[in-house]
Amino acid sequence: MGLNNKFSEHGQKLLLQHGGNLEQEANRLKVNISSLIDASASLTPFPLPPNLQKCLSQGVNGTALKIYPDRSYLRLREAIGKFHEVDSSMVLPGNGASELITWAARDAAWHGVSILPSPGFLDYKRALRCWNGKFITCPIPLKWNSFFPQFFPLKPHENVIWITNPHNPTGQSWSLNSLKAMLSSQSLVICDEAFLPLVPDGEKESLIPFVAHYPNLIVIRSLTKLFSIAGLRLGYAISSPRRLQQWQEWRDPWPVNGLAAMVGIKLMEDEDILKTQVKKIQDWVKVEGEWLQTNLQKLSGITAHPSATNFQLIESSVSLTHFREALAKKNILLRDCRSFNELGENWLRISLKKKSDNEKIINAMQQVLSCIDE
Repeated sequence: MGLNNKFSEHGQKLLLQHGGNLEQEANRLKVNISSLIDASASLTPFPLPPNLQKCLSQGVNGTALKIYPDRSYLRLREAIGKFHEVDSSMVLPGNGASELITWAARDAAWHGVSILPSPGFLDYKRALRCWNGKFITCPIPLKWNSFFPQFFPLKPHENVIWITNPHNPTGQSWSLNSLKAMLSSQSLVICDEAFLPLVPDGEKESLIPFVAHYPNLIVIRSLTKLFSIAGLRLGYAISSPRRLQQWQEWRDPWPVNGLAAMVGIKLMEDEDILKTQVKKIQDWVKVEGEWLQTNLQKLSGITAHPSATNFQLIESSVSLTHFREALAKKNILLRDCRSFNELGENWLRISLKKKSDNEKIINAMQQVLSCIDE
């Protein structure tokens, strides 16, 4: 049976899956969660550095879980501010990037209509709907080359622009020069740089150095991607002190738990840990990203799109839903892209894993495609 015929049998009854639903998928597939290779969530595959493991242990056995955190998170803000060379008043830690996106959306709703590049990260819409914020989606081209960073493809004419750098789900990184131009034309620029530390030389494209000069700029960062500590929920926003003080007054007290705050301080004050991890991850993205891209391009019926970060999109002329399910039965999870506007069932996103797992992913994909061709 040919590729087109088999892939077209995509099984409409399959549930729409997002990334990182490990427990749900393990239950559905009736397998142990540890047997799954999760390439649906964009997390790094390395264990915590020993110093960070020690810090967590000390926190559990010490006071981090027994007392209320400092409501101002002063020491954490100072550590983040020092690392980025901004005043601590321009820093606000959050319960992951998602909490901070929620407050950015409240500002955005007040400023007017938001432009959301599409396909794009779904959480922006979720956050805007919390505040009845108006938005429009603007398609970006779905063909791009492998030369990064690239020129941001939109020229917005509305009040608010949301930027993800590098972009999710395409993996494109945007040039600083193309982003700077919008700081003078938009009433509010929200730049999500959660994946930027993973990109080789990515910090050169960061908008953080411009926050002090543009009070209409919000930059959001995450520490969970770099260290694969998504369960701790730790991110931060860098923006004008007045704006962040307002967010602090709006939100619940103690949004960052004591253990997460302690880990954040350790990471930001001990630059050896952070710099070592950044180099390790960026080297991994470069080497494994190129390897995965090369081997994906060899697969029949699959178009592999280049990426600057730790995930890549693949595309076919027909549905990949059946293909994804066949891989799931081999304990390999890829990201269903039907929830992204402009994409759909002909697209999947693959996150980089360690070498041995990347090889298993490619081998499994080859096996599934071979069975389809037969």
